[in-house]
Amino acid sequence: MEFSKNAIEMNTRIENGDQGTVDIEINDGSVVTCAPMLVLTVESKDYIVLLPLDEKGQNTDGVVWIYEFIWESFDKDPELGNIEDDEEYAKVEEAFDLYLDDAEFDELIDLPEEGSEDV
Repeated sequence: MEFSKNAIEMNTRIENGDQGTVDIEINDGSVVTCAPMLVLTVESKDYIVLLPLDEKGQNTDGVVWIYEFIWESFDKDPELGNIEDDEEYAKVEEAFDLYLDDAEFDELIDLPEEGSEDV
């Protein structure tokens, strides 16, 4: 899986705990706090996967929200955009599923580091 420069930077921040939560205003006007999980790159566009949190700061149902991730430069705040096209959303969802499959496989199988004597 390929990641853009912006996706790599944001994922590093997420992994290091340097990226806080994101507040999303939904259709009814209420605000939901979300934890960023991952930024994916699909067909040269970036998308962010967010975990909506309950009032206790938890996500117990595993639901994620996916938005277009627009970050023009590191000195500006990123913007989120809705994904209006069903085909586009399906491609991003498939990429996220593949990422999860790869992550799960990596956790199950302890592969030796490249260049190690265990290869």
